[in-house]
Amino acid sequence: MDVLGVIATTYKFQGMADFQYLAVHSDSGKHSSLYDKIILRKSENQEFFDQPMPHFLPPAIFSRLDTPVDYLYRPDVLQSLSAIKKNNFISQNRTRRPNNAIFVSFTDTTVPSECLEAAKLNWTRIRVKESDKEAEEQMRKMFESRPIWSRNAVRASINIHPEKLKLLLPVFAYYMVTGPWRSLWVKLGYDPRKDRGSKKYQMLDFRIRFSTKHGYSPSELPVKAKRSTLDYSLPITVNKTGPQAASVMDLPGQEGASTSRETAPHTFQLKESAYIFKEGMLPPHRQMFYQLCDLHVDSIKQAIEIKSEDEQVCYERDGWCAFGTTDKLRDMMSSMIKSIIRAQRPVVPVVPRRSTRKRTSLKSTLGVVDNEGEEEEEEEEKEENEDNDDDDEDFQPSEGSENEMETEILDYI
Repeated sequence: MDVLGVIATTYKFQGMADFQYLAVHSDSGKHSSLYDKIILRKSENQEFFDQPMPHFLPPAIFSRLDTPVDYLYRPDVLQSLSAIKKNNFISQNRTRRPNNAIFVSFTDTTVPSECLEAAKLNWTRIRVKESDKEAEEQMRKMFESRPIWSRNAVRASINIHPEKLKLLLPVFAYYMVTGPWRSLWVKLGYDPRKDRGSKKYQMLDFRIRFSTKHGYSPSELPVKAKRSTLDYSLPITVNKTGPQAASVMDLPGQEGASTSRETAPHTFQLKESAYIFKEGMLPPHRQMFYQLCDLHVDSIKQAIEIKSEDEQVCYERDGWCAFGTTDKLRDMMSSMIKSIIRAQRPVVPVVPRRSTRKRTSLKSTLGVVDNEGEEEEEEEEKEENEDNDDDDEDFQPSEGSENEMETEILDYI
């Protein structure tokens, strides 16, 4: 090795190049430059392009790693996971418990006629109380009288725990994912795409419109939002739990404790407004999923009964309804809600502006002063009356609640 000199600058690359051309080529132990064969330095004739050249083909794939690593060939990690899953080892996350529901899309050709065997076993395993058997019989009668139900409609009709409802629904119905009956539970063996009478069971996704164009702002809307932007935490913040509020309770077995008072029975049943829309009422949430048969308004029922031009075809957007029916129903419901909000909003009285008078004489000047004093007293009395009226008729928006009208797909995966 011969030392040629000292260099002052060096270049070091941390990552590998995906593809590069080598400047020299080793041929029979000698290195020959390829610059003249690759780079055009002057205008060449056709013979230059016809001469044989090595094929510098790019690789089939490029590496996703920027730095070289030593890969030691080991057996596949997934092969050992199957043995671990069989045993109930303690892990960081809880093992998923599928509820064995059947999902059907609008494009599927057939619908299931029976539930999965695992769904029956899961429900039989937890059906230990008499109330569970009563809920099962009640749900069987519900699907016999009406083949399609929403989850909120079922919860408003049966008093059952939501976790048990997840296991009971797949026994009697399958879940529609897309189409006019999306997010609804359909009776096993019933295909709404082949029955024109299922038009009244279609789903309507309704959202309350609010803007200055509609006459009221979001702050004036009596229905509160499910979430607020103030509740979201930024990635750079740390969520700190607040102190738990102190509560006073009676300890059992102590003297003087009011143990004779009985606690009210806990109910899981929803209110009627969770799935029914009536004229003169506000929805409990800003977004609601209604079935057409649950819209108890005469004008809306007349719009639903309008027959389409082609009743032999069920479309994915409007189903058996005429084209544009869903948009028309949303406009009708929005106009009703708009009138309700305007009626509940307090009216601000208009105060007339005081007119100015010209002073023509001493007598008229004195008269103006007296009149102005009387007007000021009258205005003060009006302001006091308005303050009292505002206190008596204070506008109190509804408290709202958490919107439970959500998709149920994740619960059954």
